[in-house]
Amino acid sequence: MKSSILWLAFFAVRVYIVLMSGDQLYRISDWPEDERPRERLLKYGAETLADAELLAILLRTGNRNMTAVDLARQLLHESSGLRGLDSRAAADLAAIKGIGTAKAAQIKAALEIGKRSAQQSWTAHDRIRCSEDAYRYIHLRLRDLQREEFRVLFLNSRNELLGEKTLFSGSLRESVVSPREIIIHSLQQAAASIILFHNHPSGDPSPSQEDRAITRKITIACRYCDISVLDHIIVGKDSYFSFADQGLMGESAGE
Repeated sequence: MKSSILWLAFFAVRVYIVLMSGDQLYRISDWPEDERPRERLLKYGAETLADAELLAILLRTGNRNMTAVDLARQLLHESSGLRGLDSRAAADLAAIKGIGTAKAAQIKAALEIGKRSAQQSWTAHDRIRCSEDAYRYIHLRLRDLQREEFRVLFLNSRNELLGEKTLFSGSLRESVVSPREIIIHSLQQAAASIILFHNHPSGDPSPSQEDRAITRKITIACRYCDISVLDHIIVGKDSYFSFADQGLMGESAGE
């Protein structure tokens, strides 16, 4: 009897301390097994889980006021989904209560693995045959960036991918894009042709006069080294603009 009273007293004190500290009285480990994200993934497969549940598995723990699932839901809501989460800087995520640097690094690493996996699955195909192929290969890396990036794909004579290079990051201007650097990398890759890429953080892929001038400048310079510029693709949020599809590559070559 005395031990029961002592146990109840201890439990009451524990409850009081928890309530005063704002800590949780329950954790995901207290949930029924069929409701726990990790157990559900192992039993039913990752595809059956909601985004918040998958993210909660990465987070592992929440904070004093939220379980990992609650924290994941809040994070996705504040970021407008996984794409918004991907576009946030690691330092921004680390500043959120319950995240910190380790969890921020885990989130960014997982998102990057997803993009690389999608890219690698595409490279199992043999060739880049059209602008849509090229767009599908690279759009996950460019569409949600908050800054402009200029990239080049290097292809052999069969339009098979040899490599990829980011040549500039920041505000794209004709004065900072160097045809010489593009030619040097093309020769190093033994590329027969190249495809130019850059993104518009505004989400609108329509080309500016600067974009047209840059395309013309690079195309003319590469022509003297027998390197064909097949296309210049501008990536927006969920769409793209292809100079080749619009019949503008001849214009860029001065024809």
